Amino acid sequence: MVVGVFELRTPEDRAVPQGVIPAMAAALEQCLPVRVAGLKPLEIPQGAYDARRAQWSAPAVLESVLASLPEGIPKALAVTGVDLFIPMLSFVYGQAQLKGRAGVVSVARLRQEFYGLPGNEALLLERARKEAVHEAGHLLGLVHCSSPGCVMRLSVQVGQIDLKGEAPCPSCAARLREVSA
Repeated sequence: MVVGVFELRTPEDRAVPQGVIPAMAAALEQCLPVRVAGLKPLEIPQGAYDARRAQWSAPAVLESVLASLPEGIPKALAVTGVDLFIPMLSFVYGQAQLKGRAGVVSVARLRQEFYGLPGNEALLLERARKEAVHEAGHLLGLVHCSSPGCVMRLSVQVGQIDLKGEAPCPSCAARLREVSA
């Protein structure tokens, strides 16, 4: 299965830090039965911005990802530096269609600087790898898992991302083998 990975930018150009996308691509290929194809960066449509919340709508971003998927790329994961939300939550680290074609990961809240702390590139890369595998896992049909170390465990606080591993647990890995067989 091929998963396209690309950066989504805004007119203000809140770029994804260098090294994040290659680290995510490596984690995807290491932890999931996928091959990553790098795609050209795209711009997030201005209509996805909610000025009242000062955030970007993850569902609107997913729509633009779906509309931009090139032929031959069955699934894609966009990576952005903007803060995302869905209507029922104040923020999300990412969102993906379950067994769908499109997902998005935001590195905004994965950065230590978001919380007023000094930057930590190694920690950012670790968190980004985990969130990429998590969202791509949804694209492949995995749901949230209750196993503490599983990458598919739900994270509602950044510390919860730090506690989980980068790979699916044995149960989720078995489900992946079933769906990719």
